[in-house]
Amino acid sequence: MFFLRICLLICIFVATNPFIFITMTEGYKVKAYGQPVKRYVQVMDLKDDAELMARYRKAHSREEFWNEIKEGIQQVGILEMELYIVGNRVVMIVETPLDFDWDSAMARLATLPRQQEWEDYVAVFQQCKAGETSNEKWKMTERCFYLYD
Repeated sequence: MFFLRICLLICIFVATNPFIFITMTEGYKVKAYGQPVKRYVQVMDLKDDAELMARYRKAHSREEFWNEIKEGIQQVGILEMELYIVGNRVVMIVETPLDFDWDSAMARLATLPRQQEWEDYVAVFQQCKAGETSNEKWKMTERCFYLYD
């Protein structure tokens, strides 16, 4: 029964996201900003439950993602934000102008309309404590390699 449930979730996901498995090995186009940018990379774990992970993906789909949250992210100066999932680990890549101040932006983001409501909504899918802000949930990574150019 569990196997059938997983197969059904995968079929539904593929049917609603037909290009997801095609584009993964072809890469993702990166925006050009006309200015130098810096990048932040953070990670978080989701609850290891296929149904909850499918709902997390759906919550972040173009159709379901809350417009107020997108506007708030842009208001604090974030140029681009992407999520990538492998297993139950989510990787967030954030691109910002060089003069972006992460701590100030996250403090401001936490006060914007519906932001905490969104955080509480997605917390159902995440391995986090109730009431945590986005900045408290996500763990900043350390870059350990680049091509040194």
